[in-house]
Amino acid sequence: MTLLEILLIAIGLCFDTLAVSMVGGACMGKTGLGKRLSIIGSFALFQGGFTFIGWALGSTFSHYIERYDHWVAFALLAYIGGEMIINALLNREEKSDVDLLKPGKLIISSMATSIDALAVGISFAMLQMTCGRAAWASLIIAAVTALAAALGLAGGKRVGSFAGRWTNLLGGVILLALGIKILLEHLCF
Repeated sequence: MTLLEILLIAIGLCFDTLAVSMVGGACMGKTGLGKRLSIIGSFALFQGGFTFIGWALGSTFSHYIERYDHWVAFALLAYIGGEMIINALLNREEKSDVDLLKPGKLIISSMATSIDALAVGISFAMLQMTCGRAAWASLIIAAVTALAAALGLAGGKRVGSFAGRWTNLLGGVILLALGIKILLEHLCF
């Protein structure tokens, strides 16, 4: 697998992270650099880590993971997105339901956007990629994901200042749509 192919895979994997971090950025107030770096690091760690874990699991367990990965991603994104939609429609005063500053929400969001990386890692094992090459690919995927998360947080903050309360509703719809997209891709294709 070439560097270009790995970069293209990394870019494809990070679109969910970009969307979720935009939602988080839109809903967050002023935050320090340390908190932003922890959000970026979480997304990157899970995406790169799941890729490597997938490679380590290899083809032995692939049929179990492929059966359920889309359901797990859908459930996590639907839970977060649904909660945001309900709170927005009920005009709750909460700042955000996808408050990426809350460790639990950040971990759930990071995991949900990284489920596909597990399958990519398994495909690396099926391609008989060496451990060193899989580690290198995982680091590239983590770096691209970190960049996507940073861009999403910055862009979301700008969008959030204009959209106000509607960011929770829009964010919830986006997250729910991502979950449905993942589910439909696996069930229909």
